[in-house]
Amino acid sequence: MEVDIESSWKNRLEKEFSKPYFKQLVTFVDGEYESCPDSIFPPKNQIFRAFEACPFDDVKVVILGQDPYPTRGHAHGLCFSVEQDIRPLPKSLINVFKELESDLGIKSPENGDLNHWAEQGVLLLNAIFTVREGEPLSHKKQGWEIFTDAVIQSLSEKTGVVYILWGNGAIEKAKCVDSSKNLILSSSHPSPLGAYRSFWDSKPFSRANAYLELNGDVRVDW
Repeated sequence: MEVDIESSWKNRLEKEFSKPYFKQLVTFVDGEYESCPDSIFPPKNQIFRAFEACPFDDVKVVILGQDPYPTRGHAHGLCFSVEQDIRPLPKSLINVFKELESDLGIKSPENGDLNHWAEQGVLLLNAIFTVREGEPLSHKKQGWEIFTDAVIQSLSEKTGVVYILWGNGAIEKAKCVDSSKNLILSSSHPSPLGAYRSFWDSKPFSRANAYLELNGDVRVDW
């Protein structure tokens, strides 16, 4: 696994790459791609795409999911997002769009590519960066969670950031956020199995924008 991370992030995370846990993680991930080259997602060159799409200085919202889509062709390095030509959309993403329409009256987009969110400062991150086909959370407890903690802790120098945490694996990361200087919005995962618990009517998009505006930042055009 080549650790190819956007330069502003690399400057802040470089120390992680030499730590024992990360070296073990690289060995594990490389082994997975070698033994199942077509069944580990996202493609190797897109593992760290979230950082490329949203440089450190641009981050004003973090959307944190659990792990990539385990369906072939879906995961591309941005949490909940898929490439423009993917049909049908993943059910979790359909629910995200339903909540977006309920919250802000925005009709579901024509495709599921969320890169336009990232371009506005929304870091689309998963707690776990890789997954085996058809096996959700198959790369759990291999080191990704420690790395994600480091990512969030690196953001501690920024204030006024909105953290939208969807699902138990994401909600665990609240411990890394100073809630006195940032906004934490947490709910159940938008998957069909979890959305009914607390995702529906959680209004994350309007609440995030209200907070950004209150702090003198530009609202996200969801």
